[in-house]
Amino acid sequence: MEKISKKRLAILGSTGSVGCQTLEVLRHLAADIELIGLVAGKQTDLLAEQAREFKPQWVMSQHNPALQGKLLPGTRILNSEAELCEQLSGADIDLVLCAIVGTAGFLPVLNAIRSGKDIALASKEILVMAGELIMREAAKSGSKLLPVDSEHCAIFQCLQGQAEPGFKRLLLTASGGPFHNRPELDLNQVSVAQALRHPTWKMGRKISLDSATMMNKALEIIEAAWLFNAKAEQIEVLVHPQSIVHSMVEFKDHSILAQLGIPDMRLPIQYCLLYPQRQASLQQSMDFSQIITLEFEPPDLERFPAPELAKQALRNGGAAGAVLNAANEVAVERFCRQEISFAQISQIVAAALQEFPKCSADSLEDILLADAEARKFAAMQ
Repeated sequence: MEKISKKRLAILGSTGSVGCQTLEVLRHLAADIELIGLVAGKQTDLLAEQAREFKPQWVMSQHNPALQGKLLPGTRILNSEAELCEQLSGADIDLVLCAIVGTAGFLPVLNAIRSGKDIALASKEILVMAGELIMREAAKSGSKLLPVDSEHCAIFQCLQGQAEPGFKRLLLTASGGPFHNRPELDLNQVSVAQALRHPTWKMGRKISLDSATMMNKALEIIEAAWLFNAKAEQIEVLVHPQSIVHSMVEFKDHSILAQLGIPDMRLPIQYCLLYPQRQASLQQSMDFSQIITLEFEPPDLERFPAPELAKQALRNGGAAGAVLNAANEVAVERFCRQEISFAQISQIVAAALQEFPKCSADSLEDILLADAEARKFAAMQ
């Protein structure tokens, strides 16, 4: 077997759900991955614990003073986004895994792409916000975008070795969240605690709430359009409560390929870290001696309109993805503060897309302006 060259990795968002699972994978792949840097938000105690175990060259958090005295000698603390961008662009990084929720990782990832670094992307928002810019810069630099999301990783795997463009449809599967089979439930009365009870996946707060509204599937539709050069009408969503089939591709001859597995984010994480190689993983093997039922049904787009909002954003073009993402982030936070109802999250996003139907995306400044204007609008609805 061909020896896997050791890759040098930086993780953005190491204390979140995907970040912590990435470190589990690194314990398993210790001989194949060298961890160079860790970036986290406010969980400085956990970040310091991770740094003491994995001994990266540098770390950074939103509250750096809290790291003082908690790190091993030789571990540097980065003090600015500019310093982080410089490190990610340096010769001692091969791969950047971005698992920062929201848009906070946008500029560091963009700089890493411009430097030709490969990106394992778990943050949907980056491509949703600026897909055209990101894909253009990746094409210029030769940077590979490796999708960590289980759905996009499934499609990516199904497309390996296929002629381009060879697919007819991309079929994104969705668990449906906690409310898909409860038509009697008044979505205006849903609590934050109810919305966070995801039936299948263990995820962070933001992505769990996006799953409940199906806004995560909206973000995935836009992300898939950019990753795989697909039109809005080529992307469909199927509710698949078992979350065994992670997504499917239908080709022009109507053959369908699917990627299956026990729900476990560590598999797509490892796939992206080692790509194009495969190794034994921490993933549980499927036991086909047991009866496995696989169910599929179309989503209820009247109660959960988010997937259609994504297609509207793709048709609008320009910075409409940034508008959708920004409005959703603000609406989710307002729901968590009990300022709006659960049902109003999608309503606010729809209103923002109607308010800003044509926003330019010619430059980073245009995208950031659309993001800022959509946030102001969503905060006032």
